[in-house]
Amino acid sequence: MDRLRRAGTPFALATVVRTVSVTAAKAGAKAVIAPDGTMLAGWIGGGCARGAVLKAAREALSDGKTRLISVQPEDLLAEQGVAAGDEHQGVRYARNMCPSQGSMDVFVEPVLPRPRLVVLGASPVAVALADLGGRMGYDLTVCAAPEDQPAFRQADERIEGFALPVEASGSRYLVVSTQGRGDLAALKAALAVEAEHVAFVGSRRKAEALTRKLQEDGIGLNQIARLKAPAGLDLGAITPEEIALSVLAEITLLRRRGQRGTAPAGAAI
Repeated sequence: MDRLRRAGTPFALATVVRTVSVTAAKAGAKAVIAPDGTMLAGWIGGGCARGAVLKAAREALSDGKTRLISVQPEDLLAEQGVAAGDEHQGVRYARNMCPSQGSMDVFVEPVLPRPRLVVLGASPVAVALADLGGRMGYDLTVCAAPEDQPAFRQADERIEGFALPVEASGSRYLVVSTQGRGDLAALKAALAVEAEHVAFVGSRRKAEALTRKLQEDGIGLNQIARLKAPAGLDLGAITPEEIALSVLAEITLLRRRGQRGTAPAGAAI
């Protein structure tokens, strides 16, 4: 698990939390499961529960939500008025076809890479973003000139300039906050890589002027359409700290949207 976390590789952890009657695995047994359903380590019993748990693990890694699987003999399912595949009060039921006819409950949780906040620039808003983002659980990448790096107290990764890796494990949120120092170069770098969100801190008029320059330099409209400008929710923010808060509020809304239904009406994301 530590190795997978360090590598930024998602996995699911399945834990047997309750057993009744005869079962091969007992409460406390664990297994580490890859996104394709491969069991990488550990053990949670034989084929009686394996299929249902591996399916739940794949689904959990797909949507980021936990699962509780209850594997029971068919007669016990019938007594409760449920069938294999039913889900009731947060429990999904599966049939135990093994001769042992035992029951077991398995909790499946996805372990996903921490989201990464990439800050391009060293403006006061960029510094505030880095400070607040680190406290909100983001892995932090700071992209700034060597002489500007000391402005950031801490970072998980430091890049001199804007040479971002094209791909990254896990979700990545990019915010360009250069404030006139390398605006165009930072925007080109941000729009050239994969990311869930690319935003620019600046006025709408400035963003429009930079967008025209991007087009003149051959940046495609599809790429430019990925840019959210101005960055952040409209909170009436004025200070760098308030602007940073509005930007991270927008990113949080984007991240959590699938976990609580659709975004509120009028939310710009």
